[in-house]
Amino acid sequence: MFLEIVKAEYISEYQIRLWFNTGDVREVDLKDSLKGSVFEPLKDIQEFQKFHIRFNTIEWDNGADFSPEYLFEKGKAVYDTTPNPLAQVAEDTLPYNTRS
Repeated sequence: MFLEIVKAEYISEYQIRLWFNTGDVREVDLKDSLKGSVFEPLKDIQEFQKFHIRFNTIEWDNGADFSPEYLFEKGKAVYDTTPNPLAQVAEDTLPYNTRS
């Protein structure tokens, strides 16, 4: 299976929360990764915030991007607090006496 980013959300400074097609959620701080001429404009926080998902990773308007594998390895795992609607369905189907 190819690793893909399916959702991305700006947190603060140079930090982004990423959702992967594996179900993993990671937060990555890219401050120390902005090296080279293509990343120079992204040192401006206003420009850094203007990313989007393209070709299964995050990309900026100037064409700068990072591979999903790099972002996955650099990121720290976090617990996704977004409610999972399937979890509610599963709970609702449990026999009454097994609920706590």
